[in-house]
Amino acid sequence: MTARKAEPTLRVLVVDVGGTNIKIAIAGERRVLKLPSGPDLTPSRMVHSVREAVRDWSYDVITMGYPGPVKGGRPQQEPHNLAAGWTRFSYARAFGCPVRIVNDAAMQALGSYRGRRMLFLGLGTGLGSAIVDHGKVQPLELAHLPYREGKSYEDYVGVRGLKRLGRQKWEHHVHQVTELLRAGLLCDYVVLGGGNVKKLITLPPFAARGNNLWAFRGGGRVWTEGALVAR
Repeated sequence: MTARKAEPTLRVLVVDVGGTNIKIAIAGERRVLKLPSGPDLTPSRMVHSVREAVRDWSYDVITMGYPGPVKGGRPQQEPHNLAAGWTRFSYARAFGCPVRIVNDAAMQALGSYRGRRMLFLGLGTGLGSAIVDHGKVQPLELAHLPYREGKSYEDYVGVRGLKRLGRQKWEHHVHQVTELLRAGLLCDYVVLGGGNVKKLITLPPFAARGNNLWAFRGGGRVWTEGALVAR
């Protein structure tokens, strides 16, 4: 019987686009680059910056984590914390290789998942959210839903809430929002990720502290286990 050839391993470049930084790594490797982001960042500037930063790297495909809703592999809305132009841009043409785009919270959720029904909340510039239910990832858009006093969840637990409320009151609302959403969405546990999770002194019940590096693991899984991501 002829031995079956092993499938070649793709080298996946993961580009995690955030409101403050663009983080770049090869899935499965430890080296991470950070580039500045912000309200003036357009997709063409992002592609130019990334290609310049990784011009000496070897990769086959790209996973891009996008800070907004993604449907059919394309951004559906312009991002709240970046410049406009993201929904109609041709990413594969600009990068010159195959690109899969997923919601950034879904990408980190996929890398954080360890079984059962998990809620992921990303405490960064805004509030990212996704559920992984027995291996299947479903991005959510909870950030701009009303929470209290005419303000949204993101207004309280995103970076604006942290600056307005101070760390102690912000942490109180992180606890409240986490437990409210976990119970309402019938999740077994929560993973809290994002750049501001390190500012939490205590964690809510049924919650674990995530690691931002897991987003790159999730970006690799988009290709090796792509059927698990709602596209």
